[in-house]
Amino acid sequence: MFHIKEDEINNIRQHADIVEIISSYLPLTPRGKNYFGVCPFHEDHSPSMSVSKEKGIFKCFSCGATGNVFKFVSDYENISFVEAVKKIAEKVGIPLTGNIDIKKEKKNIQEYKIMEMSALFFQNNLMTKRGEEAIKYLKDRNLDELVIKEFQIGLSLDKNSLHKFLKQQYKDSDLTNLGLINQKGVNAYDTFINRIIFPIHDLNGEVVGFTGRTYLPDSLPPKYLNSKETVIFKKGNILFNYHRAASAIRLEKKLIIVEGNMDAIRMYVNGIKNTIALMGTSLTTFQIKEIKKMRVPVILMLDNDEAGLTATYQVGELLEKENISVNVVRLSGEKDPDDYIIKNGIEQIKENIKNAISFLEFKLSYFKKNKNLQDSEELITYIKEVLNGMKDNDDAIRKEITLKKLSDDYGISLELLKEELGKLESKEKVLLIKEEPLKVTTKKTKYVDGVTHILYFMMNDPIYIKMYKRKLGFLDQAKYRGIANEIMAYYECHQTIQLADFLSYIEQSKLKEEMLEIIQSIKDDNMDENIMEEYINSVKKVMKEQEIKKLKEKQRLEMDVNKKLELGRRIQELKKEV
Repeated sequence: MFHIKEDEINNIRQHADIVEIISSYLPLTPRGKNYFGVCPFHEDHSPSMSVSKEKGIFKCFSCGATGNVFKFVSDYENISFVEAVKKIAEKVGIPLTGNIDIKKEKKNIQEYKIMEMSALFFQNNLMTKRGEEAIKYLKDRNLDELVIKEFQIGLSLDKNSLHKFLKQQYKDSDLTNLGLINQKGVNAYDTFINRIIFPIHDLNGEVVGFTGRTYLPDSLPPKYLNSKETVIFKKGNILFNYHRAASAIRLEKKLIIVEGNMDAIRMYVNGIKNTIALMGTSLTTFQIKEIKKMRVPVILMLDNDEAGLTATYQVGELLEKENISVNVVRLSGEKDPDDYIIKNGIEQIKENIKNAISFLEFKLSYFKKNKNLQDSEELITYIKEVLNGMKDNDDAIRKEITLKKLSDDYGISLELLKEELGKLESKEKVLLIKEEPLKVTTKKTKYVDGVTHILYFMMNDPIYIKMYKRKLGFLDQAKYRGIANEIMAYYECHQTIQLADFLSYIEQSKLKEEMLEIIQSIKDDNMDENIMEEYINSVKKVMKEQEIKKLKEKQRLEMDVNKKLELGRRIQELKKEV
């Protein structure tokens, strides 16, 4: 539930011009009484999203995305509904009077609390006399007090200091499960000993783990030590620095991905704030989904070693398969962005970013690795790898340029290269057809089509709610009956209904997804009482036909003659009505 009042949300929406707000994110063109633009919620090449100033809603006729101004900003910026309310309130100059937090049933409250306390403990250690050597190390690495504070950098001490601090409140088993201590028989000792500590946050900014780095000359390996995976820390669900970088990514309209935590920190504190780091050298489905939500091009700037080169190719392939635009920066001379900035300065790395190459160009270079192109067999292998790497690319101009370059560089007929690429693309299409499971598309039944339209009409105007009550009043399927009851309850409470305001209301409803599905399924906004009457009659007919079937089955099983005759009479009455 929202702490902010519903009438306050509605007042903000009514003062927010949806066309003006959406136009600040993407171009809209007037067409008739509505405005149209390219939908940002799917791979859209022609304007398929309609925005209605009159109704205060947007709707994409291709992917079905729909909602009011809050929903658009929430989905576009990947923020919560209530954050979108706050943002739009600021845009239209309406101060919010209440607390706008959302009450959430948060899981693992104790685990998050322990990790937060641990982070504060480590930070406090760094500020004591025992932290002086670590502070000196950080300053020698050009990490000043502001950076230390921004990234909550801390320090672990001897083998039992964190354990002593936490065991006053928590059981050893809780600390072991979170990877903060290790146990050997009856003895317990800290996981992180004499290390500089970098907290790892989840996408919401909660501390879920730590990276510990050695800094003393006699430190034992490994140089970096990460928290083990726990109930709240899953490496595959983390993008380091995401919670800080998200707003800069949207502002800069590009996302830079580096390999290490220190690379992301170094980039961020030097003003390149749209930077996140991988938790390893690969991407999970979850991470790709979060990156895709940002809807911006990606620049890969991974380590300048063999592993980083391979990871650039593998990660780039995964991103391109999701239709994410990918460019690549390969730094020379230093192992990673952290070392590169220290040695060459931030301006030099900015120049590298400005001159990032396309992923296709990177692949041309990558496929040359360890090949002697003077050897005809290795040249053939190279050409085939390049063509194979191009077959999934939709950029016709880039393909043409690449094929022309191959033709010029190696004296191969351009027509032949195009022919070979065409064969690979055709083969790929055939494979896709073979591998694609058969999708059975079922046409909407008259009942579902009728009910969907009736409920959609009811969400738009009180006149249709009154017609439903007077002429139908009941739906035999529980899901649709629940939605109808929700709409009527809203009307009873507000004595009016507008779809744009109703969309804000359903953010709190258990039936939110079902109601959005109905709104998204309507392709034609034509509404009048005659059309509503037709849908009501259609639904009543189907409901009566279903009732006849049930009564016939009941009559077949009935042993009492009189009851059998009574059921027969009822069946005949229903048939006449149908």
